[in-house]
Amino acid sequence: MAGRMVVGSAALAELVRPASAPDPAGGHRVLPVRPELTGLLPHRGLRRGSTIAVGVGQPRRSGGTSLILALLAEASRAGSWCAVVGVPTFGAGAAAEAGIVLDRLALVPNPGPEWPTVVAALIDGVDVVVTAVPTAVSASVANRLAARARQRGSVLVPYGRWDGADVTLQVVRGVWEGLGAGRGRLRRREVTVSARGRGAAARPKEIKVWLPGDELTRVIPRAAGGVAGASTTPAPPRFRVVTGGPAARSRTMVGPA
Repeated sequence: MAGRMVVGSAALAELVRPASAPDPAGGHRVLPVRPELTGLLPHRGLRRGSTIAVGVGQPRRSGGTSLILALLAEASRAGSWCAVVGVPTFGAGAAAEAGIVLDRLALVPNPGPEWPTVVAALIDGVDVVVTAVPTAVSASVANRLAARARQRGSVLVPYGRWDGADVTLQVVRGVWEGLGAGRGRLRRREVTVSARGRGAAARPKEIKVWLPGDELTRVIPRAAGGVAGASTTPAPPRFRVVTGGPAARSRTMVGPA
């Protein structure tokens, strides 16, 4: 079943009312994310009331849409409503494959000039609101929407440049896997995701992760002072995380203790 396509103020009002109803994740202050992404976020998840921006980056290495899918999947499975505004290429098929529950996904592909009103209305009743950032958005409008998310306990996820976000995530490098010598099929991409922000997220972080896929995640220690190329950081411990269900697969994660 495809995600709900929202067109017009009446349809938006019908969506916000049921989305506002109590749900299993409603009382949680931090919504879950995939285990490999927890190290990028100061609260190890999507804290209600926060603004988590996803940078667009260069088109050839962006990976932003895949990162958004990864951010939404666990919260959606836990019962949260999600909305995606202003991203007409966002596919329901890819969302379902990433684990997003389509019955709790609203898509507003073309909000038009009423973009601030649409986003504000969704913040009032939806747990996680992803929105492409218009090039002409003013600082005052951005600040009002972030303040509304804080007041309503929604998580605002701007897709694009957004000054003042609590955390900004961005894919900075990526390498595709699957192509051989002149043949093959693109299957997945190993990407490096950076996180920077303010407060508890002021210290920059980077991880490597497969998108799509979750077989391997590697936390990259930041270089210590001293000889270039050398590191005094001890080898991080390894541990295994096994997901549940009949199709469960294990993955190895490497991270600091």
